[in-house]
Amino acid sequence: MKAYSLADFAELAERSRRPFHDGYYAMYSSLYNGIVTDPALMLVPVDDHMVHRGDGVFETFKCVDGKIYNMWAHLERLARSAAAIHLKLGLTLEEIADIVVKTTAAGAHADALVRVLISRGPGSFGVNPYDCPTPQLYVTVYRLPPAFMDKHPEGARVMTSAIPVKRPFYAGVKNCNYLPNMLMKKEAIDAGVDFVVSFDEEGNVAEGPTENVGIVTAERELVFPSLGGILRGTTMMRVMELADTSADPAIIATVAFRAISRNQLLAASEILIVGTTPNVTSVREFDGHPINGGELGPAYHELSRLLLDDIAHNSALQTPVPLPNS
Repeated sequence: MKAYSLADFAELAERSRRPFHDGYYAMYSSLYNGIVTDPALMLVPVDDHMVHRGDGVFETFKCVDGKIYNMWAHLERLARSAAAIHLKLGLTLEEIADIVVKTTAAGAHADALVRVLISRGPGSFGVNPYDCPTPQLYVTVYRLPPAFMDKHPEGARVMTSAIPVKRPFYAGVKNCNYLPNMLMKKEAIDAGVDFVVSFDEEGNVAEGPTENVGIVTAERELVFPSLGGILRGTTMMRVMELADTSADPAIIATVAFRAISRNQLLAASEILIVGTTPNVTSVREFDGHPINGGELGPAYHELSRLLLDDIAHNSALQTPVPLPNS
């Protein structure tokens, strides 16, 4: 086993390249106050408390056709999450937004995901947050996968998760300790389903690993779980706004946030999953029970249409990115 020095870094970086690096477009690090586009340089210090303690917060949003969608809703939630764990941003939201736009432009792809992370920063390998003198900002720009329904137009198969639900405080803070979320995703893959959904101690619907879950009732009411025990998903909140103001009332008459029991879920006319990456997804089967006869329902079509139109044409929620050759 060889002991390497800083002078050997270029050689080590070349040897560490992997095929999945093709999907990594750009990264900003406040440690260097600069942007890199070589995946070999997209590094975070191992003593950053975000790495070994999960002490940080993050947001993920997307750039579509050269325009970042709903960025400010994400940045405002980032600030709320940071405040909840007593983590200073270190920059204003306007300064972070400027870095986000410049990093996305450096990634040189019109369609991409953007992840913003605020960490407690390097300082020790302990648990004491006061060991870290300065918070750090990392922005990564990487490949945007197709929305779920683009690859699976028949809809999703979903099952109940056995992973314990997060307590309300932790559910409401988008923090970097995503161990329960990872276990839920592994659970879904190992079971051969598309998504899993957790239930709280009262037996009511909570959320998926990275998605919100709602229903459409026989009375044409769009319902998502009470906000006190789940993450306020930006896509969920926007879908509810669109449903309330723009949906055909013959399809969606009213909207509400309230507890959803398992029986109500299984009796629903439609079950919907929403998120930044999947957009609006129709559930065709839950725990082996067909939903809406296994067919796509009218609410799915209506809400998907409204959201996709919002992403493509709502200039008030678009932040243009000055991409090369654009």
